[in-house]
Amino acid sequence: MAMDTQKMENTRNDAGTMKPVAIIILNWNGRELLERFLPSVVEYSDTRISRVIVADNGSDDDSVEMLKEKFPTVEILPFDTNYGFAEGYNRAVAAVESEYTLLLNSDAAATPGWDVTLYDFMEEHPDAGACQPKLLSYDHPDTFEYAGGCGGYIDCNGYPYCRGRIFSTCETDSGQYDSVAAIHWATGAAMMVSLSIYL
Repeated sequence: MAMDTQKMENTRNDAGTMKPVAIIILNWNGRELLERFLPSVVEYSDTRISRVIVADNGSDDDSVEMLKEKFPTVEILPFDTNYGFAEGYNRAVAAVESEYTLLLNSDAAATPGWDVTLYDFMEEHPDAGACQPKLLSYDHPDTFEYAGGCGGYIDCNGYPYCRGRIFSTCETDSGQYDSVAAIHWATGAAMMVSLSIYL
């Protein structure tokens, strides 16, 4: 699980210290998704605190070659095979040294200040193990995204439900979830986690 040594220079901030946030995007044969969504992540992630890493799950398309050509600031963590979602992310998390990992789906677009907002929250709430942003649909930005919305809860029967979605119906965003709330689960589509809780 060696990281591409040509990318290692991007892991430190201007002061020469390790950046506290590792944004990790898991990829498997996802060149088209990366070309479509990665530009917003690169543009809107604050390089003073964050490094962007694509953990490649043994892709046999030209994802890695495309990344090297079009996204030279993005670090590449190559795996020798497809380890799937859970093990792929577990291996990626084990390979970084940042204080926080920010897991992000390859089909998610970022908005200005997205990583700073999550980082500031975690710094101000050391008792929080994880947090997530509000997730809106890319195609219908006035509604919540099905995969996670604003996080969720688990009822007394162990059934998970979501803020911003009732069964298969996604709510319209009218600011009803703009306030901070304690949740039982956060979505892996965009979730910042303190590295300490993995250990």
